[in-house]
Amino acid sequence: MKLKKQRVSSVLPEHHEVFNRLLEDPVVKKFLDWDKALKVSDKYLLSMAIAYFSRAGLFSWQYRRIHFFLALYLANDMEEDNQAPKQDMFYFLYGKSYAQRPQFHKLRLQMVRSMGWNTRVTREECEEIQAYEPEHWAWKRDRTLIPPEHQQTSEA
Repeated sequence: MKLKKQRVSSVLPEHHEVFNRLLEDPVVKKFLDWDKALKVSDKYLLSMAIAYFSRAGLFSWQYRRIHFFLALYLANDMEEDNQAPKQDMFYFLYGKSYAQRPQFHKLRLQMVRSMGWNTRVTREECEEIQAYEPEHWAWKRDRTLIPPEHQQTSEA
């Protein structure tokens, strides 16, 4: 008889707390409300953001709104092919100004480096993250439950 090896999540409770705190940020809330089709913020992409918080190694008090968007942008880089909804994140961060985009990409690269280039997050890891607080509203953001006629990209 083989015993299945149990993986212990590397995501600490404080990373879940940071995530929950950032979900209360008014800009993050507005962005999540805007993404009704869940093109850039479904439950798996949000789970990946928590995994990235864990891997980046910052203290929980250091995380800000920008880190949420950096992690979510990176998750979309890894999992999604559509660039347009990802670009809409900039609108929520910077309005119509393009001036801050190079700085954003510089910070994104710094985040990836701080994670030791470890950007792959498995579905199992996402599900472990969601299992920490299974009734959280963010885990109800399931793209597969959206009727096809509502899956068009939203306008920012």
